[in-house]
Amino acid sequence: MSEEERDFEERLRELLSEDAYTIRPSPVPYPRIRRQGVVERRRRVAVTGAALVALAAVPVGAFAVGGAGTGTADTATTPTASASATPAPTPSPTPSGPAGPATAGQLRDGITLEQAASGLDKCLAYDRDRVAHGGTASSDLGKPDEYRIILALNSTGDLNSPGDGIFVVAVKEEPQETRLVCNIKGGEASGLGISVGSDRQPDSPPVLADTNNNKLYQQSFMDKGNWKLPFGWGFIGTVEPSVAKVTVSYGGASSEAVLDHGWFVASGTLTEQVTRNPHIKGYDKTGRLIYDSAEDTSYQQVQ
Repeated sequence: MSEEERDFEERLRELLSEDAYTIRPSPVPYPRIRRQGVVERRRRVAVTGAALVALAAVPVGAFAVGGAGTGTADTATTPTASASATPAPTPSPTPSGPAGPATAGQLRDGITLEQAASGLDKCLAYDRDRVAHGGTASSDLGKPDEYRIILALNSTGDLNSPGDGIFVVAVKEEPQETRLVCNIKGGEASGLGISVGSDRQPDSPPVLADTNNNKLYQQSFMDKGNWKLPFGWGFIGTVEPSVAKVTVSYGGASSEAVLDHGWFVASGTLTEQVTRNPHIKGYDKTGRLIYDSAEDTSYQQVQ
């Protein structure tokens, strides 16, 4: 067995031991292992629908996850920034629906607040139906009007989860922090990633990338080196009050993220394959750099 085949098989075993929807990176230094161990003690449910069935049918050696990059430099045209730091008007939410994002640019690809709210409603109903039919019980996810939508963008189907659709990312703070990444295809919920409880720990940096960002800015490892392009990507995380500005560079181009009630939200469009994960920087009110993901040993640098 070649070294490449052994690597594929080893990563397949790693993937099958984890959530089918949440793709985890390859082994990382101790601080990330420690942080992930704490985070995973929270209640987390990840449901993939059809993607889970497809994954179960993949033979050993045919699928892998994570892995170091080839060393090829990232290339891309300048991505479309999600929005500038200056808030822009957004549609007003309906009395019974979720709140809208801080800026209109967080609703990408022509997706309206009403469409995003409808997607969120379908994903919450999807979770209730799953639990009613014997799925693993999760914390009460609540009602749509308890949430705030912070990002909506088109989703690109890949070999692991065929079919294009849209992603809707929604968060709520009470009674505890909850983050949902909903995938809607053909007008129906097809996947839902749920994270209940904060990722933050006492030793967390001031800018903290969300632990389940992967699906928003990557296509599956099965498509590695052959992504469907152009590819609209998103990236989210949390910030401490000391953070006044966050920049996200991906594919060699940089844009300023939106700061939205303790979250940072960035997005763009890639037109060529990349090998490295987004590069995150955070600044305080004086413009001083207080976080750089390139120096964060807990942050996975390569795909």
